[in-house]
Amino acid sequence: MKTLLNNIDLNEALFGNSNIGFVPTMGSLHQGHISLIKKSQKLSNKTIVSIFVNPKQFNNKEDYKKYPRDIKKDLKILKRLKVDFVYLPKIKDVYKTKNKIKIKLNKQDKILCAKYRKGHFEGVIDVMTRLTKIVNPSKIFMGEKDFQQLLLVKRYVEKNFKSKIISCKTIRDKNKIALSSRNTLLKKDDLIKVSKITKSLIIFKKKLLDKKNLNNLIFMKKKELQKKYNIKIDYLELRNTKNLKFINKIKNARIFVAYFINKVRLIDNF
Repeated sequence: MKTLLNNIDLNEALFGNSNIGFVPTMGSLHQGHISLIKKSQKLSNKTIVSIFVNPKQFNNKEDYKKYPRDIKKDLKILKRLKVDFVYLPKIKDVYKTKNKIKIKLNKQDKILCAKYRKGHFEGVIDVMTRLTKIVNPSKIFMGEKDFQQLLLVKRYVEKNFKSKIISCKTIRDKNKIALSSRNTLLKKDDLIKVSKITKSLIIFKKKLLDKKNLNNLIFMKKKELQKKYNIKIDYLELRNTKNLKFINKIKNARIFVAYFINKVRLIDNF
């Protein structure tokens, strides 16, 4: 495994390689990241993993400071997986040039997390276009846990580069919790609560298959969860998987949720 600390190292290492698979991460690696890496290793000649906690996608400075970091553990995991390259850029490596692609969300995109986290996706798309330009991969592997992010990045990257976004299923633990670096910020009791909420929503979606007035049922479910678990829910909505528009049938739809457990914001979709 080669560790690339700057863009000069990266250009030298990747020169002459083709069919490069890229797994962009913010570190604090877990089984979800590992599944992306293994998929890249299957479908690519070489795999490069980046670890970069991007300050521009945090709309809260405290959130950026608290974001879990464990670079020693991450490098051990990547070495064990026999990753070809790990890219550890500094802020100046990523942001040294002005982004020629103007990042502006359409009005219809300012929904779900974009509604509650102002500037977040502009920051994500900005860094992803920069990293794509620097790495120039054939394929980029991203998880479906942040489904809105996946769709937005796919739209911007595939429009402006030859790289293809490969979507990968959400990885869950034995308690059905979607794996996330933020889970490390939660206490044991919090995780038990997250598990109960997740299982409740999985069962709830199955029950919607033969029901009508789905959005009304979802509204009632949101009220129920808030009261039962004493949580703040940003949104609980049923949306089309292709364009994220509201939908009132279960076919081609997912339930999207964002809520807080002890000031830690969690997202999921089913």
